Amino acid sequence: MNRQDPYVDSALGLVSTQSFPAIVGTADMMLKSSGVTLVGYEMIGGGYCTAVVRGGISDVRLAVEVGADLVEQFGMKVSTIVIPRPMPNLDAVLPIGSKLAAMIGNQGTSQFRNMAVGLLETRGFPAMVAAADAMLKSADVTLTAYHTIGDGLCTAIVRGTVANVAMAVDVGMQEAERVGELHSVMVIPRALDDLDQTLPIASCWVEELKPLQIPITVKEVEKPLVALPELAKPEPLELPAQVEKALPEAQAAEFELATEEKEALELTQPEAPLEKLELPEPESPPENQEES
Repeated sequence: MNRQDPYVDSALGLVSTQSFPAIVGTADMMLKSSGVTLVGYEMIGGGYCTAVVRGGISDVRLAVEVGADLVEQFGMKVSTIVIPRPMPNLDAVLPIGSKLAAMIGNQGTSQFRNMAVGLLETRGFPAMVAAADAMLKSADVTLTAYHTIGDGLCTAIVRGTVANVAMAVDVGMQEAERVGELHSVMVIPRALDDLDQTLPIASCWVEELKPLQIPITVKEVEKPLVALPELAKPEPLELPAQVEKALPEAQAAEFELATEEKEALELTQPEAPLEKLELPEPESPPENQEES
């Protein structure tokens, strides 16, 4: 492990309950009671949720004691443990070490920061949907996410001002009991940054950062002309000796054949008849001419 990690040589504290609103409220109380850092939650199914904190040994002990007292007030089964200076192998294998904390620290701030948080948990999905609808219609709150932890437990998470969140949760409790089974509720007036970054949020509220497009003028550099090599003149085709010797004989034979064909053509054509010349008739003297 990297020795520059601030979580090395720090104590590890875990508090477990069977309710998501209860573990979120417990984590909030642990953060506000001592100087610990919330690493995250571990959910193993069946409704079991565990809050994981890191810090100095005295701070972790105090945070775990406060968290255990709060969970007992909910009347839920609780298990706690404090591990001073956990081994690096434990941090490297289990999701309770500095890697998860670094991931949480790199997250951006939420648009719902510094708002009150209301959590309403039911056993059964229809009851949660009905409670969420009633909360949105009764007060000016925003449904930011819902979360399931197994054993049929579903939690609706709303954000808004303290007064609106308190009113919405009160109306949602009545609607959840009417439709199904209400399991637990929690109202956090102002969530700390550590707690706020670990709460689930729907993808529709996550703002994706778009890359900044900066116009860049690229100066085109004229490439130097490349001199092409001169093409070599084709050499005259040299005919083989046999072809060169036979070429005049072939030309002479062709000339003789053309001459014979011309003479034969002249013999076969008939001579044109001579045209008969017509001489003019002499004029006769006039009959009535008197002799002088």
